[in-house]
Amino acid sequence: MTTQTTAPEAPLDNTASAPAGLIGIPAHTARLLATGGGILTIISTFLAWTWTSAFPGDLTVYGYPGGLQVLVLIGGALTTLFALASYGIKGLGWLVPAGADGAIKFAALATFATSWYTVIAISTDLGGVVNLEIGGYLVALGSLAAFLGALALPFEHPAADPIDPDDTPWEHSKHKASHRWETIKAAFASGTAKPVGKLPAYAEILIIVAALGLGLTVFTYGIGTEYDELFVGFLITAGFGFAALNKAGLVAQASQITARHQNITICGAFVTAALFPFTQTDDQYATLGVYILIFATVALGLNIVVGLAGLLDLGYVAFLGVGAYAAAMVSGSPSSPFDVHFPFWAAALVGAGASLVFGVLIGAPTLRLRGDYLAIVTLGFGEIFRITANNLDGTSGPDITNGSNGISSIPNLNILGFDFGIVHDIFGFNIGRFANYFFLMLIITAIVVMVFRRSGDSRIGRAWVAIREDETAALAMGINGFRVKLIAFAVGASLAGLAGTVQAHVTYTVTPEQYLFAGPIPPNSAFLLAAVVLGGMGTISGPLIGASLLFLIPNKLQFLGDYQLFAFGLALILLMRFRPEGMIPNRRRQLEFHEDAEAPTVLTKAGA
Repeated sequence: MTTQTTAPEAPLDNTASAPAGLIGIPAHTARLLATGGGILTIISTFLAWTWTSAFPGDLTVYGYPGGLQVLVLIGGALTTLFALASYGIKGLGWLVPAGADGAIKFAALATFATSWYTVIAISTDLGGVVNLEIGGYLVALGSLAAFLGALALPFEHPAADPIDPDDTPWEHSKHKASHRWETIKAAFASGTAKPVGKLPAYAEILIIVAALGLGLTVFTYGIGTEYDELFVGFLITAGFGFAALNKAGLVAQASQITARHQNITICGAFVTAALFPFTQTDDQYATLGVYILIFATVALGLNIVVGLAGLLDLGYVAFLGVGAYAAAMVSGSPSSPFDVHFPFWAAALVGAGASLVFGVLIGAPTLRLRGDYLAIVTLGFGEIFRITANNLDGTSGPDITNGSNGISSIPNLNILGFDFGIVHDIFGFNIGRFANYFFLMLIITAIVVMVFRRSGDSRIGRAWVAIREDETAALAMGINGFRVKLIAFAVGASLAGLAGTVQAHVTYTVTPEQYLFAGPIPPNSAFLLAAVVLGGMGTISGPLIGASLLFLIPNKLQFLGDYQLFAFGLALILLMRFRPEGMIPNRRRQLEFHEDAEAPTVLTKAGA
């Protein structure tokens, strides 16, 4: 008889814990603390936070919030509204279709972070907490109370995975840390938003208009922040505030409504963007606006190559440069080797056509490569373009591009008698040079969006998606992979060249150093690729929003000096770690990264 002995197993508790908060405060007390803290924070914004106006924003005024106080007021209002909605108060239920607790936590976090950032900045800049007034102490206390109350709200704790007794202490520590992280994620999680019932068409259109108006307001406020502390506070409030709205389910319900009226939403978005110059008192921020549109349009063209066809292109900015150089040479510049001055429509065709030709010439011998090998070849093409443009100066080669001096003194556009270089009066508003180019670039962006939508829903678009998902399977099903990829390369290149024609006139000068692979100032190939990945590959709005953020944030973070790229890179790493599918992913790609998510009932041809 054989006796088998086994070591006693360690007792494990695999059951999920009863609902409790991260902090040991009773649920009703925690909810009351979050509500009271939000109300106290709102009150504090109408009081003075410091005695001197030496701190930016003049926080010395009673009864009128200013500067960072406005951001804290918004955070406090969101916290209070979500907290009141959690009590089931009639008329507030529509604010939290996915549940209130997750939204309360993010809103309270936004309020706490912005409030304490301001208090610490005041104390640091002015020399101690003695420079705080009653409002400063009150906002610190109120926001802390709201945040602690939010953290104490109950939630379903995840069950702990079994621990192997034979594991090393280090593995035990990793297991415990992993479980703590899962618990924190569960604390900030929310439910699924209820489907939006069918509303009258005019009501749904009004909701779309309100959402677009809110987007314009947020963008205008962010781009117009006048000092560094205000922009940092804006990033904190906007980031966590959007997360709160998302956890509440409002973003999901708004997406459902916009999906029912896609054409109206897209047209409304362009009309809203066209209103941006009318919100500005001068041409200062219209400059940022036109550069953002150029960057976003090129990123959307790259999205065809990377997002739809799945081709990793690291030299895409070269196509922007080809279009800019080609248009500059035929636009009447005295530095051009050709003594011609084409009208804009002809110069645009030349720029887009030149980029298309280069796209075909580069793509034809290289697109039989895949993955990293294709990426290396495209990276080489980008560098070859820049070096060649630098050497065509009449000394190292033919005098075509004027070398490192580039093609300068490119004249302003004049289309049908409308001079883009002078100030125009439209509806009583003075529209300057950069605002004029902003409107032109908006039209070009609309053309690129239309091309992206139509191509994505076409037979070619479906072939691109098939190649992206599994090229071997697509080839086995009879798709001509080389032809399909070459079309994607050519279309993406021509769209970048079209944007380059406008860039040449906006910047007055085209030089090789504008088209690097990587650098602190976009557009460059690294930033363009980051915009597509950050925003969401395969979508329209994703690269547009990603490009806007990637251009605006570095422009506003110049006060960091040498640490600017470090902070920017750290933010990208964190975003890719916690949201690898991008800010606005298509549904198919989101399911790839989150297998436990609910599968959609319907997918479009591009997986959006």
